[in-house]
Amino acid sequence: MANMLIRTRRYKCYRIATVIRVLLVLGIPLVYLMFGNTRSEEEMLKSTFNSGFDGAVSQRRLLSIVEREERNCTPAAILEFPSDGLSRYQRQHGYIAIHCVLAIYCFFLLGTVCEQYFVPAIEMICERLNIGMDVAGATFMAAASSSPELFINCVGTFVTEGDIGVGTVVGSAVFNVLAVPAFCALIAGKVVDLDWWSVSRDCVMYAVAVVALILTLLDDVIYWHEALLLVLMYIFYILAMAFNGCLGTFFRSGCCTFKKPKAYTEITPLLNSEKNNSLMSARRISLSVQSTDVEAAVQSKRHDSTDSDELSTYSMWSWPGEKVSFMKKLLWIFSWPINLVLWLTIPDCQRRPNLYPLTFAMCVTWIGCVSYLVAWMITVLGDTLNVPDSITGLTILAAGTSLPEAVSSVLVTVQGHGTMGLSNSIGSNTFDILLCLGLPWLIKSLAYPSVPGHHYVSINSSGLSYSAISLLSTLFTLYGCLFLNKFQLDWKIGITCGLIYIGYLILAALIEMNVFFTVNLPICPH
Repeated sequence: MANMLIRTRRYKCYRIATVIRVLLVLGIPLVYLMFGNTRSEEEMLKSTFNSGFDGAVSQRRLLSIVEREERNCTPAAILEFPSDGLSRYQRQHGYIAIHCVLAIYCFFLLGTVCEQYFVPAIEMICERLNIGMDVAGATFMAAASSSPELFINCVGTFVTEGDIGVGTVVGSAVFNVLAVPAFCALIAGKVVDLDWWSVSRDCVMYAVAVVALILTLLDDVIYWHEALLLVLMYIFYILAMAFNGCLGTFFRSGCCTFKKPKAYTEITPLLNSEKNNSLMSARRISLSVQSTDVEAAVQSKRHDSTDSDELSTYSMWSWPGEKVSFMKKLLWIFSWPINLVLWLTIPDCQRRPNLYPLTFAMCVTWIGCVSYLVAWMITVLGDTLNVPDSITGLTILAAGTSLPEAVSSVLVTVQGHGTMGLSNSIGSNTFDILLCLGLPWLIKSLAYPSVPGHHYVSINSSGLSYSAISLLSTLFTLYGCLFLNKFQLDWKIGITCGLIYIGYLILAALIEMNVFFTVNLPICPH
């Protein structure tokens, strides 16, 4: 009887959530269209009022372009975003804290989406399509977790026409190569064996992508055929991943075989400890047994912590117990609005496995939308502090948009899938360079060129090519450290990668601030 009441209550909650989701999906576009129509009517009135001055306006625009070229400066990217209602003077005198809090909240939202919805959806795709964990990490997980970079580069290419997208991709590439492995190694708390073939495969393809990017950025102009070449290279990469099994068998059986067959599989660390059960095995149990109590026990084992389970979406309706620390109670309050909104908009594929495609799509949508907010807040922050767009992209924005890769990689590494976590971070870089940069550049140069008849995209900062060259050095450093450490991910790799990443940030910031030579023009007055 009690079970029937629980199921009835959950069914009612599910129906209410479904109604709210439908209202959100239909209501938000309706409100947008209403405001859009109002704005369009205002613009029509303005255009009617100023109809006699079209020639003067066009001349004024041409003169402004000429004056901008004569001033020899870089347009401010903040002008292409919506106004925040605050003046620059107000932001410089304390109101910038609002933008910092919103940016941190967006970063936390990205992490929640990845941990509670995105990673389970990816593993459900692996289970349904019967593909390897390393291949899934380098393709599905890499592409989906890199949607912030794709979205931000689309904004930088089509809207702001600045370097924030390129700087974000270059900065996030270094973050994924050095910072993400450092986090995985230090947080895992144990030695994780890696598959040398998967790591070598992803590193080689990433190196080829970096070389292509360097050659593309040398003249600060990207032509349509160069962008097309980047897209075709990614298609070739996907085809190569389709034959990963044959290629792996060939290299492992040949003279290139690395010494330990133990590194070829990641089943061993999963069998050694009860608390390191994989998400996949937990899901198989929950699918085979329909009892609600057993399913709750499996979910508790999946989180491997009572406190973390109390902070999940399943316990957002109950106040944390007295045994929970004060800081975790504050975290519960801080994350409650996020959990509520995500519960209303993203179906849980762990409870309803057949909805995993919708879960995956909604996760990508959330990641893309939140990434736009992050780009907006960071652009405002950089403009307030007089920091060039390329520097904010290389540092703060790169770390923020790479949060999905970091969270998902750390989660799967802790579960014992170290190769999948590393393939995710390196595969994300390949996706960022070849598709996140190549596809918007291709569309922009062919369909929407800045100068009619000239099918290319211009880059404002010459320092990005030097930063791209440094990507090769970071890649060689990572692979060299893994090779010398016998393809084992431990605390030594974590400390080494972390220190090198800090050094890279200092060097890249000095280059972009024109310390060694001039690479950035000053920002135009606004």
